[in-house]
Amino acid sequence: MRTRVLRRPGDGPAELVSSHDLDPPDRGWSWVDVTLGENDDADALNSVGDHFQLDRVAVHDARGDPDLPKFDDFGHHLLVVLHGLRDDRIASYELDCFVSARVLVTVRRHDSASIDTLWDALQRSTDLAEGGVDELAARLADVLTRRLLSVVDAFDERLDGLIAQALAADDRLLSDLTAVRADLAAIRRVAHPQRETLDELRHTRSPLLSDAARRRFSDVFDVAARAVVDLDGARSALTETLEAYRGAEARRATDVTRMLTVYAAVLLPLSLVASFFGMNHQNLPTIGQDWGWVAVTAVMAVMASTSLGIFVATGWIRRPSGRATGATIGRGLIEAARTPAQLVGAVYEISVLPIRTVASRTRTPPRNNRPD
Repeated sequence: MRTRVLRRPGDGPAELVSSHDLDPPDRGWSWVDVTLGENDDADALNSVGDHFQLDRVAVHDARGDPDLPKFDDFGHHLLVVLHGLRDDRIASYELDCFVSARVLVTVRRHDSASIDTLWDALQRSTDLAEGGVDELAARLADVLTRRLLSVVDAFDERLDGLIAQALAADDRLLSDLTAVRADLAAIRRVAHPQRETLDELRHTRSPLLSDAARRRFSDVFDVAARAVVDLDGARSALTETLEAYRGAEARRATDVTRMLTVYAAVLLPLSLVASFFGMNHQNLPTIGQDWGWVAVTAVMAVMASTSLGIFVATGWIRRPSGRATGATIGRGLIEAARTPAQLVGAVYEISVLPIRTVASRTRTPPRNNRPD
């Protein structure tokens, strides 16, 4: 188990202190970040929980049982379970946040670019470190939730390539669609409960959360709501892309059938002429003339040219287009996992400018009603 402690004793940025110095300062707050290993002893985490009088069942669940995002109020401390985007693949990791009056304890099993980004920024920025533990937890929720949006942004960039593959009836589209759908499902599975958890936090009347923290959680809820709507829209876009692919396949099959019909229609009269003059009769026309085969061949050429001319005139035969069908894409949305964490909304003061969602491409209309 790896433990690190960040402390803000008063004014100014936060400071990294010894992992054995868990108690908060007289003024300010402390953030105790615990990263569990594969075979860590439960007593090590329980000792941290007992030091801050955290609920033993909640601490046990944080160590072993995976949970979806949720919110529990234990009176003297809160448990907020959030999920963030992993750095190595499109999947989420669980982050258990215990929020008390002046201490934030986070427990996780995976490395987190979001936590590391916020951790470093708190040591450099005085403005970011201002406020209590409740606002610190809201800033952490903001960074985690914004990273989930990177999956949506990666999908938006891939969508044009998927549509180009669908219209070209690319055989690799099905495997690409499956990979993208699996990536979206992995994030969508936690985005919905995370939105509901943030909704509970912005409406809770717990004395451990100030009005400023509730307003921050309200803005983070907007980010989560946009992620949910965009993920649902991405799912619909994948269905439409699959339908476009099926239509393109049917069109390609129709083109093949049409071409075979053209060949058959052109060769059928020629086969009829060849069969007629191939009969074993001595009195066939021009059968005894030296120029007979020339005349028959000329008639067959005229018949073939006429048939082709008719098909061209009716539009069955078109000149092939040289337009490129577009570049293919890779599997999945792994680029989203490499997207750096953002601190866009976390740096603003509530009294000056409320947090807003990051500007990005979205297919949803702006919301007319802001939450309280």
